Amino acid sequence: MTEQSSTATIDNDGQLADQLYTDFNSVRAEIGKRIVGQDEVVELVMLTLLAGGNSLLVGVPGLAKTLLVQTISEVLDLNFSRIQFTPDLMPSDITGTDLVQENPESGGRELVFKPGPVFTNILLADEINRTPPKTQSALLEAMQERKVTVLGRTYPLDAPFFVFATQNPIELEGTYPLPEAQLDRFMFEIDLKYPNAEQELQVVTNTTGASVAELKPVIAAQKLLDYQALVRRVPIAAAVAGYVVSLVRASRPDQPDAIEAAKKWLTYGASVRAAQNLVLGAKASALLNGHAHVGFSDIRKVSRPVLKHRLLRNFHAEAEQVTTEAIIDELMQQVPTAE
Repeated sequence: MTEQSSTATIDNDGQLADQLYTDFNSVRAEIGKRIVGQDEVVELVMLTLLAGGNSLLVGVPGLAKTLLVQTISEVLDLNFSRIQFTPDLMPSDITGTDLVQENPESGGRELVFKPGPVFTNILLADEINRTPPKTQSALLEAMQERKVTVLGRTYPLDAPFFVFATQNPIELEGTYPLPEAQLDRFMFEIDLKYPNAEQELQVVTNTTGASVAELKPVIAAQKLLDYQALVRRVPIAAAVAGYVVSLVRASRPDQPDAIEAAKKWLTYGASVRAAQNLVLGAKASALLNGHAHVGFSDIRKVSRPVLKHRLLRNFHAEAEQVTTEAIIDELMQQVPTAE
C-alpha cells in the first residue's frame, strides 16, 4: 500500500467513524422513545451490535428485556425472531428440519429443509435456561460460526446475526444452568436493574396510554456490517493489549501470575475468548464515544460484563458469598497499567 492510499484509508475511516458516532446517537434517541432509563444496558447492547457478538440479558420479569431487543431490531431495520424456551423445546424447533414434500414437477417425494427461527438477523432466546442443555446447545454453532448443521448439511445464516438471550435470576425452579461452553460464547452478561422512582413513573405513564411511540429505522444491515468492519480496524496500543492479557491471566487460579483472590475463590478463570471480547468491546466503546483509539478506560468499562459470567467460583466462594463482581474489582485494582 502506498503512503497516499494509506492516508486515504485513514481519512475514509475517520469519516466513517464520525458517521457511526452520529448514527448511534440517533439509535440511542430512537430507543429512548420506548425504553426509559437503562442507559448502561442500552450502551452495552449497542456495543454488542458493533462488535458482532451475542449477549445474555439478566433481570427480573418486567424490566423490558424483550421490548429492548424488539426495539433494537426496528431501529436497525433487521429481521427479528423470538423463541420462548421451554422444557419440551427440541433442537429442531430452533434450527429447522427436513420435511417430506411432494415435488409438483416429478410427482415424487423429497426432503425439503424448512428453516427454523434461527434464520434471522436478531434472535431473542427468551428464558434460555428453561430448556435442557441438549436444546441449548443447538445455538452453539449459530452463535460462534454463524451457520447451522442439520442432518449432516450445513446452512449459512444471513449477516448480520446476533443472539440475545434472557434469564431470570430469581426463579430457578425448573431451570437448567447454561453450560460453560455456551456462557463463554456470550460477549457480555448484561444486568438489568429496577429504574429509579422518576423513571418508573415515566414508564407507567408512557405504557398505559392510548398512543405508542413510532420508531424510524436509522441504520440498515449493510451499514451495520461496515461499522463492524471499522471496529476491527480501530488501533490498540501494545501496552493496552498487554493489559488485557494480564487481566485474563491474573484471573486463572492455576497460573503463576494469578492474583490471590483468584487462587482463593475461583475454580476457573477467564478464557482466551474473554481477552478477544475485551478488546472488541473496548474498540466498539471507543468509537461509540468518539475516540480514535482504545484506552485503558475503555478496557475497564467493559471488563465487568465481559468477565462476570466467565469466572467460575469454587464452593468456598459460594459459601462465603464472595461475588464475581468483587473478584473483578480485585483484578482491576491489582493488575497494573502502563498509564
